[in-house]
Amino acid sequence: MRTTLTLDPDVAAKARKGAARLHKPFKEVINAALRVGLDAILKPPAAKPYRTTPRPMGLRPGFNYDNISELIAAAEGEDHS
Repeated sequence: MRTTLTLDPDVAAKARKGAARLHKPFKEVINAALRVGLDAILKPPAAKPYRTTPRPMGLRPGFNYDNISELIAAAEGEDHS
């Protein structure tokens, strides 16, 4: 695809230096740089892993954890469904 781009002078100079140093055509250097740059810009940043610090809760005195229905009744009242 053919298109016209206006490069800032510093970008054009850098691309020309890169093309000369790599012994590659200017067009090839620009295309490679655009690929790398667009991949970096369009890739979403890596999300930080969610971490939580566990802590011992222990058993609360007076509750029977073997009978879930009793626990729900104590927490929500006798009319729970």
